[in-house]
Amino acid sequence: MDVRNLAGKRALVTGAGSGIGRASALAFGSRGADLVICDIDEPGLAETEKALQALGRSVLSRRVDVADREQVRAFATDVHGEIGAVDLLMNNAGVGLGARFLDTKLEDWDWILGINLLGVVHGCHFFVPRMVEEGRGGHVVNVSSAAGYLPGSVLNAYVTTKYAVLGFSEALSAELAPHGIGVTALCPGIIDTPITRSSPLRGELAAPGIRDEMVERYRKRGYPPERVAANLLKAIQKNRTVAPVSLEAWLGYGLKRLAPGLVRWLGARGERSALSGSDT
Repeated sequence: MDVRNLAGKRALVTGAGSGIGRASALAFGSRGADLVICDIDEPGLAETEKALQALGRSVLSRRVDVADREQVRAFATDVHGEIGAVDLLMNNAGVGLGARFLDTKLEDWDWILGINLLGVVHGCHFFVPRMVEEGRGGHVVNVSSAAGYLPGSVLNAYVTTKYAVLGFSEALSAELAPHGIGVTALCPGIIDTPITRSSPLRGELAAPGIRDEMVERYRKRGYPPERVAANLLKAIQKNRTVAPVSLEAWLGYGLKRLAPGLVRWLGARGERSALSGSDT
């Protein structure tokens, strides 16, 4: 999909109230697209809507829980009734969970699978068929993670969802290619977003000071959502199926393919370092 000029195109972004979702919506809007946005964070969603309107963009905004299929169904009915098929669909809404498997409750699994995996499935289920039907091509972006190919035991459930999104996206890419619809699994890396402050922590990760250390590490990394959005535009333009973003995401992607044993060792060493508060 040519995203150099999106005038006359319609882009939908879930989880657009903050972070990568907001930055991506603004990036699409700055290229001329009109926006459809949703989130459960209504104040954040209102801020994104205001920013898009300041760019002169038309905005359709709704509070939607992507884990609730009936809410997504109703949202799709409204969108298709008002504007028809979207040209660019970005399933971005997601949550984090810091926990080893032995510390993860079944209720945690229901919650994170519902948002991170089924939220992506719901978005595709209710919006992609109309894209195919109208025959204008387009692009689907599903937000995975570097954790979608780099496993970490202290993020067991999160890793599971992101691996699933990556595999789903690769399979969907092959299916939609004949319809002129590209699919990208976005794998950002260590990005400074609100997810570090809102993710539930279980077991040893719930110890005092761990969250503050994590938030500070991400802040010091200094990779903002706006840089992710800029790289996403390049990935869509090049029709990349898997799109690592930050340097560590690219390095991890390469190492995973060339030296998987080394990746496991580095991952385990990094987890020990994070839990001890050490930078070594």
